[in-house]
Amino acid sequence: MNFFSYSSIGPGHDGRHLPEPRRAEPGRWPVLEAALAAVNRDLLAAMPGREALVLFVVPSASGQPVQPGGDSDQVYVAMPDGRWHGNEVNACDPEEGDPPEPDDATTVLTVVADAAQSTVMELLRQVWPVCPEHRIGMHPRPAGTTDGWYEGATDAAGPPVWWCRGGRNSVCHDVALVGELADALPGARRRALRRSERRRGAHR
Repeated sequence: MNFFSYSSIGPGHDGRHLPEPRRAEPGRWPVLEAALAAVNRDLLAAMPGREALVLFVVPSASGQPVQPGGDSDQVYVAMPDGRWHGNEVNACDPEEGDPPEPDDATTVLTVVADAAQSTVMELLRQVWPVCPEHRIGMHPRPAGTTDGWYEGATDAAGPPVWWCRGGRNSVCHDVALVGELADALPGARRRALRRSERRRGAHR
């Protein structure tokens, strides 16, 4: 999905062009930015050398000024070139008094991790992240969930983790907290990643 250029269509619309999507202004979405920074650590741990994901903003479809206290812009987790796939990460209803971005850090981290995974897998055609032990794709879930967990279940309220359903003869398990996937990598890969991080830090 790519919304670099779009316009209103259909009955009652004159085909005028709306403001184009843009990269989010730094500091505008602090909770989402913090969550994406954690998810990007996991992306770069699994795919060294890849550019970090970014937040992209799609202006209000109405093109009208945002009401005080509200914000109808939609924010997506995107590739650096502005392409994304999946749902917005700031779903809210300003008319109901919802904040512009979710205010619960755990919820935000889960939503951003899910959106990032959708963008990476759809646009790069690559499974990410992969369980180091079972070599299958993982999903963001609350820590301690079982194989029968479903969205909206209330029996698990732990911090978001990368969860693996396990191999044919093993059970599901939590692999790593979202943002700390590097700690679950095999020793050689983990050490190489740490060396790379130190080199990047020395050149800043």
